[in-house]
Amino acid sequence: MIVERAEHPQFLSNAYLAYDAPGGAGVLIDSNDVTGPLIERVRAEDITITHVLLTHHHYDHVVGLAELREAVGSPPVLAHPLVADLIMDPLDGTLAEGDTVESGQTRITALETPGHCADHLALRVGDSDVFTADVLFKGTVGGTRAPGATGFADLRASIMDKLMSLPGETAVHPGHREPSTIAHEWESNPFVRIWRGLDPEAEGRCRVGGEDGAQAQLVLWAPDYDGGHKAWVRFEGGEDAIVGGSQVERLN
Repeated sequence: MIVERAEHPQFLSNAYLAYDAPGGAGVLIDSNDVTGPLIERVRAEDITITHVLLTHHHYDHVVGLAELREAVGSPPVLAHPLVADLIMDPLDGTLAEGDTVESGQTRITALETPGHCADHLALRVGDSDVFTADVLFKGTVGGTRAPGATGFADLRASIMDKLMSLPGETAVHPGHREPSTIAHEWESNPFVRIWRGLDPEAEGRCRVGGEDGAQAQLVLWAPDYDGGHKAWVRFEGGEDAIVGGSQVERLN
């Protein structure tokens, strides 16, 4: 499987081309409005795009979808059933847990991975690669407080019960920034390490959401994919959440 990535310079969101070989079949995964290099590769390598697959509905992963689809021959667009009501572009079909798509010699399997949002899918391509979108990144994880998020417990289950159960050599292609592997995230991702019981939770305090925000325990303060930070916080009522560092004021 050959994988090409296009990264948006501001959103840092990725769109992907995954294909068998030159002259073969392939799929496009997500759209970020800077897919020109992927389209050029499709044409240069004479690749037949059988499907456009969407991981979730967020703008930075679907912008420019109509233009991308038209540029590669208008193949069917597939996504989680909930996406149909969340984006302007029409879907041609849906993918739920365990559904498969055949593209040339490659089978792609949908994994429902809620937490960041209810319509979130990871896509396992063959036995070697998984496209994790905004649930798992290199060294960090997705947030659980944006509109449409289904919460911390879902995100943890998506990562630990589904993604971390894949073979360690599986290549991880996230929705933002650089690739990784399941083995690397199992050993090095600070969120995964705490969930595994390898590292302790921190006992710091923070305020979430500005001056009028709620105080919380700062369980983990970790680097994020954009050069900032991602925080795992626990509110007074016991609710856990993953939030961007810009939303957090550290109190000690």
